Amino acid sequence: MTDNTPQHSLTLLGLGDMGTALARTWLAAGHRLTVWNRTPAKAGPLAAEGAAAAPSAAAAVAANRLVVVCLLDDASVGAALDGIDLTGKDLVNLTTGTPAEARARAAWAEERGARYLDGGIMATPTMIGVPEAGGYVFHSGSRALFDAHRAVLEVPAGARFVGENPGHAALHDVALLSAMWGMFAGISQAYALTEGEDIAPKDLAPLLSEWLGAMGFFVGNAAERLTSRDFTSGVVSNLAMQVAGSGTMLRTAQEQGVSTELISPYVDLLRRRLAADPAAHGGEDTTGAILLLKR
Repeated sequence: MTDNTPQHSLTLLGLGDMGTALARTWLAAGHRLTVWNRTPAKAGPLAAEGAAAAPSAAAAVAANRLVVVCLLDDASVGAALDGIDLTGKDLVNLTTGTPAEARARAAWAEERGARYLDGGIMATPTMIGVPEAGGYVFHSGSRALFDAHRAVLEVPAGARFVGENPGHAALHDVALLSAMWGMFAGISQAYALTEGEDIAPKDLAPLLSEWLGAMGFFVGNAAERLTSRDFTSGVVSNLAMQVAGSGTMLRTAQEQGVSTELISPYVDLLRRRLAADPAAHGGEDTTGAILLLKR
């Protein structure tokens, strides 16, 4: 911290692994921090590092205008803030939740006189306070709150505002995590197929990384097609070909004694898209199948 770094005061409710990591980065940057946790003992180490440990959630909220919440779930947020005066407070909720929970919590906070900002943390605790790790936090809700406190919010990790709809931070969070889980599922299938063969995992690993990197073009391509609704222009490997080739993947898994439960749902989705209208959809790429996921 340099001499001209502005110091700010804020409150943090919740000292789990993530909350503790957040607290330490704010303290290291010289900010005045008040902390509270349902289990008071967790505040002890941070108090030794300069934080003010509040005896109650109400006292912690009263200490500062900016109140950051990082608890277990939305129910925990409601329980911790129940009956507390939030008039004039700027509430930043970094608790993991759903878009609907975020929108409801925003309305709840505004009814109590607070500005509200929801957050989705795209980082593990070990990435907090480590800029080169690439972690960041999605924020949505009050733009005025975000602008007023952005310098503080960016201390633990990058801050990305994704709109005034309070649910959009959580939605971005889960969208990215869903893509990550899908990738993990495919990687798991690849390793399962080669398990027990004379193919070392360490030899397959660089091939997987290279291949997945090469397939990254699908992200931007799908965005363009979903926007234009043009699923046929410039298609190299069309839906009919993909569906025809899917049988080989399924049979190979069966031959290798590997379950198809990770890939069968996607294959079924492609087959449904093709079966709906082979003439219309056969020449498409696979992006059109995304439309079947919306109920």
